[in-house]
Amino acid sequence: MTVSDETLKKLRDIATPTIANALDDIDFDGVMLGLHAAGAGMRCVGRAVTVREVTGPKGSFPTEDFKVGHMIDAAGPGDVIVVANGGAPVSTWGGAASYAAKLKGIEGLVVDGGIRDREEIVEFGFSAFSTHMVPTPGKTRLKVEAIGEPIVCAGVLVRPGDVIVADGTGVVCIPADKADEVADMVIRFAADDDAAMRQMDEGLSFREALAKFLKI
Repeated sequence: MTVSDETLKKLRDIATPTIANALDDIDFDGVMLGLHAAGAGMRCVGRAVTVREVTGPKGSFPTEDFKVGHMIDAAGPGDVIVVANGGAPVSTWGGAASYAAKLKGIEGLVVDGGIRDREEIVEFGFSAFSTHMVPTPGKTRLKVEAIGEPIVCAGVLVRPGDVIVADGTGVVCIPADKADEVADMVIRFAADDDAAMRQMDEGLSFREALAKFLKI
């Protein structure tokens, strides 16, 4: 199924911890561990375009197997490119790719591996999240095995079209068939958080707020 733009809009301003609460409630472990934003304030919300890579020592693969251009070609405006690379400390993405993706309207990038050119990525305003920030080039070290197939990235099963939300706290994946349900849940959760803080301003204790709004 295709997640609607309306559902993505609902998730646009929701923090990943709030979404993780909802994922807990539907018994889906969608928190992608060990990923960090290239710069402060980065955030992305979009449908996943999946990529699976393998890594080897320098000279392992022909140069043409390093298909970063194919990744960009496969993604469209509002998409998030999600690359499974097993946490390898080799760069699969850099400044020029970020510039091209930004021009195309691609929402962001998530890699359980390496990227480089932090300063350029930040300058171009492209939201990128990775395990490593590392100068090591991917050419002849990386091979793109598949685009548009289910992958496991940072320990989470990601299917094409699943929703990726990433912010300063972390990255989460919402299964496409659960996106509407999760979006409605997190809107309620966020409203409860706001109401709890307003009532704490008026004298309600933190423990009372937890009991009243979060049922803790």
